[in-house]
Amino acid sequence: MTQPIGPFKLVTVNTAPDRARRLIGRVVEDVKERYTIIHAGNAASIDKVKSVVEENKPDVLFTASMWSPQEAEQIIAIAKEIVPGLRTFSLPQGLQVEKGPDAVVEYIKEHLPSLLGQS
Repeated sequence: MTQPIGPFKLVTVNTAPDRARRLIGRVVEDVKERYTIIHAGNAASIDKVKSVVEENKPDVLFTASMWSPQEAEQIIAIAKEIVPGLRTFSLPQGLQVEKGPDAVVEYIKEHLPSLLGQS
């Protein structure tokens, strides 16, 4: 049995912090054999991104599906000014609304290997 890779510190940018925590909790549980992910914090608005990223110095940042592609780019630009090598991942706009939380969890899990590197 190989050790999971990580730990990766994750910050989410989601206007619904409880939902972000729940969804990420499911992802973390589902992938714990392969990756160690710590949900370090959540920025509930674009204005909060800078302070949350400065405080947590994450390895990974996820933008939720309520952000437009332009807003996601803005969020990522702010975060990368603070943590230049930051890995980022943006959920497609509307995914949560159109397909629900299970689709979000699956989408993240599907893309984690390319984001975090294969073990």
